[in-house]
Amino acid sequence: MTFSVDRDFTQALDRFSALLEPIEPIAVGDVATRREIGERVLREVLRTQPMPSDVLIEDFLVKAADGSSMLLRWYCKEGSTPGSAVLYLHGGGLIFNDVGIYDQTVANYVSKSGIPFLSVDYRKAPEHPFPTPIEDCYSALSWLHKNAKQLNVDPSRLAVMGDSAGGGLSAALTILTRERKGPSLARQILIYPMLDDRNIIEDPNLAPLVLWTNDDNLTAWRAYLGDAAGTNNVSPVAAPAHLKNAEGLPPAYIEVGELDIFRNEDIQYARLLTNDGVSTEFHLRPGVIHAWEVFAPEIPISVRAMNDRIRVIQSF
Repeated sequence: MTFSVDRDFTQALDRFSALLEPIEPIAVGDVATRREIGERVLREVLRTQPMPSDVLIEDFLVKAADGSSMLLRWYCKEGSTPGSAVLYLHGGGLIFNDVGIYDQTVANYVSKSGIPFLSVDYRKAPEHPFPTPIEDCYSALSWLHKNAKQLNVDPSRLAVMGDSAGGGLSAALTILTRERKGPSLARQILIYPMLDDRNIIEDPNLAPLVLWTNDDNLTAWRAYLGDAAGTNNVSPVAAPAHLKNAEGLPPAYIEVGELDIFRNEDIQYARLLTNDGVSTEFHLRPGVIHAWEVFAPEIPISVRAMNDRIRVIQSF
């Protein structure tokens, strides 16, 4: 028996057929085309969804570890009370997207949860390979921790959250903060995280269905890690699937679609965390692909996923 796609998702995706069907396979190593198409598709899809009107946005320019300027964008719901906050790391395969493209996504979390978010415009590969992106994320977390009081945030109630590549960076950030003994994180929220640079072999059961392909994955990891990609010489701070011991990491929420090439690596990571005593909530969403809810936020499986995410965002 083969996998089947969620019927509601299939119907919802039909309205984007004119946007998606003309896309041809892209050669391995072609970052520029993936950037152009990936950012264009995401902008067009999100343009169909409303921007919350009750979220205030403020930009901060801060110094990264190497002295470069980095944009941090703060989202806060009007009338919200002091408390926890989330550091958000956006997706894009480590090679594309920025905080502006994710404005609607992040503002929606803030509007629904009442919890403020800080979104990080970390630098991308291949121009800025590992460790620059994760160091940017660490600098952003350190800035949030240092400025928590001014932002009406409790520095002991910070979480990291991200989708896809941002989910992988979020997992990596918890490992890095453990190594450096802070700042502490209360939760890691990993939405279909990209964790394993060795995931480059196509699964014939998934190949006809996937949005992010193994060729895309190979291109992205090579851009990020260079010749080390796919070898045993990769730090878990670069690719968290290489982690051997998860003791001391913050409680986790992990979610992935059944038809996502990240499914198996995410299941394995959840198993690693729980085996080492890290409390972990895991959801395998049946019949949906990578980033399915971006295309179809209104269908039942997306509504259930959003409700779970908001519950976790509000829980620490």
